[in-house]
Amino acid sequence: MLQVVKGRMMQAMSHGLSRQTHAQANVRMLPTYICSTPNGTEKGNVLVAELCQSHVRILLMTLLGDGNQSPHVTDKIFDVPGDSMQGPGEAVRGGHGSGWLLLGCPVPGRLGRAPGRCGGSRLPPTAWALGKGEQPVTPAVPLQLFDFIAQCVRQFLAGVSSPEERLPLGFVFPFSCKQTQLNKAELLSWSKGFSCSGVEGKDVVQLLQSAINKQEVGDHGVGGPGWGQPRGGANDALALTPGQLFHVEVVALMNDTVGTMMTCSTRERPCEVALVVDKGTNSCFMAEAQYVEVVEETNGRMCVNTEWGCFGDDDALNDILTPYDQRVDQESSNPGKKRFEKLVGSLYLGDIVRHTLMALSAEKALFIGSNVTVLGTKGALNTQQVLEIIDNEEGMAKARVALEALGLRPSERDCCRVQQICRAVVSRSAALCAAGLAAILGYIRHSRGLERLVTNVAVDGELYRAHSRFGEILQSVTGLLAPDCMAALVPSVDGTGRGAAIVTAVALRLADQRREMDQLLAPLRLSRTDLERVQALMRQEMELGLGQETNANSSVRMLPTYVRGTPDGTERGEFLALDLGGTNFRVLVVRVAEDGIRMASEIYLIPTNIMQGTGEALFDHIVDCIMDFQLKQDLMEQVLPLGFTFSFPCQQLGLDKAVLLTWTKGFSASGCVGEDVVQLLREAAQRKRHLALKVVAVVNDTVGTMMSCGYDDPKCEIGLIVGTGTNACYMEEMQNVGTVEGERGRMCINMEWGAFGDNGCLDHIFTDFDRLVDETTINPGKQRFEKLISGMYLGEIVRYILLALVEKQVLFRGKPCPRLQTRDIFKTKFLSTIEMVMPPPACGTGTVMGMVMLTVPLVRGSDGLALQQVQAILHDLELDASFEDGVLVREVCQTVSLRAAQLCAAGLAAVVEKMRENRGLSQLAVTVGVDGTLYKVHPRFSQHLQKMLRELAPNCTVTFLQSEDGSGKGAALVAAVACRGAEP
Repeated sequence: MLQVVKGRMMQAMSHGLSRQTHAQANVRMLPTYICSTPNGTEKGNVLVAELCQSHVRILLMTLLGDGNQSPHVTDKIFDVPGDSMQGPGEAVRGGHGSGWLLLGCPVPGRLGRAPGRCGGSRLPPTAWALGKGEQPVTPAVPLQLFDFIAQCVRQFLAGVSSPEERLPLGFVFPFSCKQTQLNKAELLSWSKGFSCSGVEGKDVVQLLQSAINKQEVGDHGVGGPGWGQPRGGANDALALTPGQLFHVEVVALMNDTVGTMMTCSTRERPCEVALVVDKGTNSCFMAEAQYVEVVEETNGRMCVNTEWGCFGDDDALNDILTPYDQRVDQESSNPGKKRFEKLVGSLYLGDIVRHTLMALSAEKALFIGSNVTVLGTKGALNTQQVLEIIDNEEGMAKARVALEALGLRPSERDCCRVQQICRAVVSRSAALCAAGLAAILGYIRHSRGLERLVTNVAVDGELYRAHSRFGEILQSVTGLLAPDCMAALVPSVDGTGRGAAIVTAVALRLADQRREMDQLLAPLRLSRTDLERVQALMRQEMELGLGQETNANSSVRMLPTYVRGTPDGTERGEFLALDLGGTNFRVLVVRVAEDGIRMASEIYLIPTNIMQGTGEALFDHIVDCIMDFQLKQDLMEQVLPLGFTFSFPCQQLGLDKAVLLTWTKGFSASGCVGEDVVQLLREAAQRKRHLALKVVAVVNDTVGTMMSCGYDDPKCEIGLIVGTGTNACYMEEMQNVGTVEGERGRMCINMEWGAFGDNGCLDHIFTDFDRLVDETTINPGKQRFEKLISGMYLGEIVRYILLALVEKQVLFRGKPCPRLQTRDIFKTKFLSTIEMVMPPPACGTGTVMGMVMLTVPLVRGSDGLALQQVQAILHDLELDASFEDGVLVREVCQTVSLRAAQLCAAGLAAVVEKMRENRGLSQLAVTVGVDGTLYKVHPRFSQHLQKMLRELAPNCTVTFLQSEDGSGKGAALVAAVACRGAEP
């Protein structure tokens, strides 16, 4: 049956997390907007205001950044007057200032150490405004609750010295709220005897902040010199400095369950689940943020407050409720509500035992001869007595004492049975808690795609602390119900005090991180205006590049390719193709027939020493590869037309004549720049005595991509490469190409846009990270646009950003990372992996005890799995990365790749708008043939590019067609089109 309860709890949790079913869910799964657990680097002074049943506790904790191992804690307890608990929503003014007019000695409480939940030293309610030994004096004017809390803060700070003017405060507010931010929560309803008017529906954080803002701690404090000094060896330095002012800012609101979780995290094993079993019961856990659908946050994790005490309010627990549970529910102040809590919480266990004893005595199974009328009185037996009775050694004696105190005359056999009943009730409570805990652990494991979950579970509350057997049952049953989860139960220490302080400190750390991240990444986040300016500059450089007299002044070379047409489908024959554009070199044979294109190819590696050696060595190696391929394909005796894809900036003087302008992509072979690369290839063939080489066309990969896609789509008139490098080409009107004679028709223009900005026109968007990357390349100051976009450089940009974040102590807890100093250690392929959203775990149903149950949470796709992949990559790089480090690293990667895609879109927008204007069209429909690993492999690049292109060129309908081997097949098609044009 516990497996059934676990399954139903998981279903209830899924309903609470879903936007569609959240409003009707009994397990509310409320977002807390707490997105991190402590990492041990938290530092500084933090205030906590904890509102309890009958008092307010103010706590100051100093964190030293030592793993939160030795925080200094000082606190004070202030009893809440009944008028403040049930008074008006607005403060009643009386005399000077606001709040109570204090009469007598102004010492409302005592300072001391916090021993536990809602602990600390305190005075009785009648002495809340009195010093020791003085007579009670009734305050004259009632105070609104939040003004009272603010005054408590003021009085506490009157005896405290801090080097900081700003003190952050965490507010523990144990009432049902609708929280929309960490520091914004509207009160839904009062409980626990509080009923202040005019507060429900208002932001309680703002109410407290406004009340605090009215208070000042200045020259005189409250009550004069020496007021509120610590007692019993507290630090004498905690004295008010004359003239000192504190600005207290409420930065976080939370409940006790979240605080409990925060006290039990360690660097080695973060605590991501908390369970409180007290008079009531509740739990919380760190959920994948993308599945908390009621909030907009989709990155990382967020703590969810389950409010599982209401589990079963929809009758989901009816089949496990006993008649005794039903009677306890009927006696309660909220029948039909909090059904799970009434099976588990210590407030109800005594009465469950009491009703059980009543039923058994009615059947003459207990207390024969005794008057059992007293058992009809609610609260006649309390949970503390139940816990004492189940003790192995003294339990029987305790049972006798408790029963005789009720006027019963129990026999030895009666005491034994009562002890058994108490054990059964407490054991059931622990087992039901275990079922709920197993549901949470199972949900976490499934949503993160883990084979095994290892985590700490913080536990607090009367039942857990007072009865060791409760914890033993909780641990063992959880292990049975969630065998794939290893959960260590860790007792919480002062979850509402220290835990709340840690929550606040974590919030401050994250806020500081966010400021540093935003400041660092701001220059990489381009606005629409920035991109429109880039588009305009690209258009300007294009016009300069096309002009015969202005070409030399343009950073975009706009090179004519002498390709005058795209395939029309009549091409036939066999062609060789060569593809040189990176560290790999390919040789292909392409057979173009009526029924389509067939290809065979082989890839050959170009070693670095050849890439950066002599030109003769490079082209000799290329010819060796051609001969090896032809030998394997039995083509040595044939002379086939050859198309040569040469993906480097060239000045093309004819279809088969291209002068290399500059090397890119890591090549620097000597003796090539300024030479005709086709002639260099022919000379190498002669040296190798390979005479069957007929080069008819030399193109770059961009043109090949356009031609390859043009074979499938006649509208394809643009080629785009976004891979190791980047480039674009398009069909320009001949009348606009001033560098080539002729006015009719069109010619493909190889833009060589990778060099866009080499003349300084893009300096305004270059960041310090871009400059660092540029300075360490083999061609500093060259290919500046390419270094913002292409795969060869994005990883290095990310690496420099990560180094800066480590220096600012945002990443990896500020520890030095020598491995990050290694150039090119962060590969661009990591960006694709890091930004990938993993597929969701398979969803389905299973049968448990004859019931159809949900076996896996209903999730859309696992961001958690992707972030684990980030961690794995960072760990492989020997970087000690936490989950939160992974979130930040991914944000850096996203920012860098988004900028690359948007800059690419700005360049492409300039191209399509020029084509539209050239042709005098109000709307242009055109296809872009695209190739390159960054475009094809990166999970977001193409989406970002296309989205921004639509915004920048709204009058152009652009279709993207991914090329299938554009640089190989495309080169062959250029050769085929050339041969077709040469036929008589």
